[in-house]
Amino acid sequence: MKLTPARICQLLFLALFLLLFVQTEYRGHDEISTAVNSFFRVNPLVLISYLLAAKSWTWLLFPALLMAVATLFLGRFFCGWICPLGTILDLVTTRIGKSAPIMALKGNCKYWLLLPLLSASLVNINLSGLLDPIAILLRGLTFFLYPLLGIAAREGWVGLYHTIGERRDAIAPAYALIRDNLLPFRDTMYPLALLSAATLLGIIALEKYETRNWCRNLCPLGTLLGWLGRFSLFERLPGKLCSDCGQCRELCSTGFDRDTLHKEECTLCMECQRRCPNDRISFRLQKKLNVTGPFLPERRLLLGGFAGGVLLALPARFRSPEKESRLLRPPGVQNEDDFLKKCVRCGECMKVCLKNALYPATYQAGVEGIFTPQVIPRLGYCEYNCTLCGQVCPTGAIPALPVESKKREVIGKAVFDKDHCLPFARKIDCIVCEEHCPIPDKAIRSRSVTLMGLDGLPRIVKEPYLVEDICNGCGICEYVCPLETKAGIEIFTVKNRTPIAPSVGKPGSNSESVLDVYPH
Repeated sequence: MKLTPARICQLLFLALFLLLFVQTEYRGHDEISTAVNSFFRVNPLVLISYLLAAKSWTWLLFPALLMAVATLFLGRFFCGWICPLGTILDLVTTRIGKSAPIMALKGNCKYWLLLPLLSASLVNINLSGLLDPIAILLRGLTFFLYPLLGIAAREGWVGLYHTIGERRDAIAPAYALIRDNLLPFRDTMYPLALLSAATLLGIIALEKYETRNWCRNLCPLGTLLGWLGRFSLFERLPGKLCSDCGQCRELCSTGFDRDTLHKEECTLCMECQRRCPNDRISFRLQKKLNVTGPFLPERRLLLGGFAGGVLLALPARFRSPEKESRLLRPPGVQNEDDFLKKCVRCGECMKVCLKNALYPATYQAGVEGIFTPQVIPRLGYCEYNCTLCGQVCPTGAIPALPVESKKREVIGKAVFDKDHCLPFARKIDCIVCEEHCPIPDKAIRSRSVTLMGLDGLPRIVKEPYLVEDICNGCGICEYVCPLETKAGIEIFTVKNRTPIAPSVGKPGSNSESVLDVYPH
């Protein structure tokens, strides 16, 4: 494999992506200054989906606007020089034998993916993150490969320690270096991990049939960039195969399906120029714009794509009220609909969650909410002083808040279940949830009450109650509940997630209210 300028640039950006991926992790610091979200913030597909769905602008995605303008000027260079998934495909394509192309993927298949995604965003259902190549790569790494690496490395070191016996102290610094700079902060198994891995590996497996098969025929980001690239003044000359050669068809990874170069598919790798036996090929700026093909896809495709997006949006909106009552979003998310319009489903917030509280939603929010982050308090809780998830969110779906503001954000409200909570169900003392409540004035408190015990004798029991006005729903009470499986206290979502006022709950305030049954 010869290192051409394009390949060197690809490898540098892939290395940068992996470096930022590893650094988007809790490494003992409360702030993450550089994160892999930078790749989403230069992503035009994320930008246009955000604009169509949220009907608003965010300066976080201004780099994506610059990328779109650069594509209009230079062409589809992002796919051939920057995209980390494209680089991985180029690296593995030489190791996979070729079969006959899959003809069903040819033609307008890529538009049948892109147009429904954009039209669904137009009717406020943003699903583009499900097929965005950066999101697919990141989910495959975050939910499957990176946790697998962490588990394998830790188990391997344990086995090595047992093998070398007393000499283990000599290699302890090496393990500490790897643990603190490379391995994930904690071992986590995620829902949808196999689906995420299968999607990524399936894209790689398509290379068996055609080079850059995903990029040519399916990728919605590549399709969008290709459409923008059709208006570029920077183009290849000549635009057709030479009559006495035709070698470009074999060299080109994307653009020469027939005798004419498909400008919207050319990734500007310039491999044809480098390996042209007659030195006839050049890439240069033209004085006159030369756009081949219609300005927009044909009417049938446009109408069908829009209709497909609307039909996709209808079932995607369905949510089970029972499941939705336990659908807890990260701190700072006050409106569910706005959150779903902005979330790119990248998984970064789940990766950095300090106490393992965030997991990808499966069916709780319907198709619309798949892969979006949700808090599952029985598995982890929102650390009171942590703001990492807001720092790494590329679109601001989870707002980046100062620590003091984040502490007052409402995730949900705690509710006691009298059929399970020990003081209510078994008439015995238990104040674990009160002891762990991080609110300075304690959102969970206890009072001594005289109850008839299970033995028929009266006894004094400390009975917990909730100060609802200052509970932020962090979930630590449900997490630490000593009951197995189902907790005696659970967090439920609330419609009004207005932040807690700074003065509420201070000593002397009269804000106590008791929630001790499930809401209906």
